[in-house]
Amino acid sequence: MKRIMLILLALGLQGAVAAHAQPAAPSPFADNDHPALPQDDYIPDEPAVEADTEDAPETPTEGADIAYGAFQRGYYLTALEFALPRAKLGDPAAQTLIAEIYSEGLGVPKDPDEAAFWYSAAAKSGDPAAQLKYALMLLEGTQVEKDRNRARELMKKAADAGNSSAQFNYGQLLITDQPGSEGIKAALPYMLASAEAGIADAQFALAQIRAYGIGNTEPDLDEARKWMIRAARSGYDTAQLDIAVWLIDGIGGDPNFDAGFGWMRRAANSGNVMAQNRIAHLYINAIGTRPDPIEAAKWYILSRRAGLEDASLEDFFQGLTAEEQKAGIEAANNFRSRF
Repeated sequence: MKRIMLILLALGLQGAVAAHAQPAAPSPFADNDHPALPQDDYIPDEPAVEADTEDAPETPTEGADIAYGAFQRGYYLTALEFALPRAKLGDPAAQTLIAEIYSEGLGVPKDPDEAAFWYSAAAKSGDPAAQLKYALMLLEGTQVEKDRNRARELMKKAADAGNSSAQFNYGQLLITDQPGSEGIKAALPYMLASAEAGIADAQFALAQIRAYGIGNTEPDLDEARKWMIRAARSGYDTAQLDIAVWLIDGIGGDPNFDAGFGWMRRAANSGNVMAQNRIAHLYINAIGTRPDPIEAAKWYILSRRAGLEDASLEDFFQGLTAEEQKAGIEAANNFRSRF
């Protein structure tokens, strides 16, 4: 599912706290070469949830269970065969299932127009997942005529029905339509519900709101840090970068160099360019890890290839021996994103 404009852009912020933080002093934990990812003290008990959990068709009404079961097992043509009669009778779950099949090209050629037709029908029938999907289509105006008012109406219905992805997106609509404290105040209940359901985008947005005290709310760095950790656990690489810096610099709680390094390494391994730049500094300054010029060179080269210039890292690289430079380049060439 395509995301609409991130909340930070809607609020006019210029980046997360991590974008401006500087590496901390050398770590007392420098003898730990490869610490594990953050320990339980820094990881909430709740399991991680993928951001797009509402994209799949919801459990159908009774009578469409054969179609839904076939869909779940990958028998898409069978699912289509059994869902179509139910869809024509107005079954919203069957209509959404058919829309998904045509939208993703599951067993049939992709057909955005057919998908839009069935999403529209399911949205009218009251299916929250279809209301979200069709609302996004109305916002984009690609397969259907653009209609922001109708999109907002459908998004609200899906959000009020408990669709967590719709709650996040509707919160963003409220913020963009009502800039300032009023929009934030109206959006917060939806953002909070979405974040508690495990939507990483909402968790990250709440962390930013709480950290900066946006919308006439008091800054609460302790709560902000908890939400940032949850977003990081959900796989949001920007949150992993930010919580790494927060843990190293002691933002919203005590410093933890090992945990900060662990999150920075995870974000860097996922391909986050800023994290790749920052972890080079951590290896150079022995923050949460032992100094390692080859690893530092590797991460610097990767971030530089992605277009991120850093004069201090370039000076460091030029100061390495020819053998060290060669080893760093080889390590960068062999790098493959792990997440």
